Amino acid sequence: MSRLERLQQLAQTCPDDALAQYGLALEHLNQQNWDDASAAFDRALAVDAKYSAAYYHKARAQIAAGRSDEARATLNTGIEVSGAAGDWKTQNEMRELLETFD
Repeated sequence: MSRLERLQQLAQTCPDDALAQYGLALEHLNQQNWDDASAAFDRALAVDAKYSAAYYHKARAQIAAGRSDEARATLNTGIEVSGAAGDWKTQNEMRELLETFD
């Protein structure tokens, strides 16, 4: 069984576990499955809307898929969420990524 298959199985077994969904999303991102990555990040965020890193990596997947407008919206939301949570490192990473659009 591949790493992706194991993570898919974990995510199916634990649908309410944001970390399981996030792990699956990262593997899709690593394999350049942009749409699957975005969908898995969405599932992670549905479980935990304050998961700052999920916004950052979801935006990376959207950028890679050529969906810059969606990525901007994701980053703007993520910047707000990470700021409210005091997650300054992730907030700065998202701001830097957003600046690449200008």
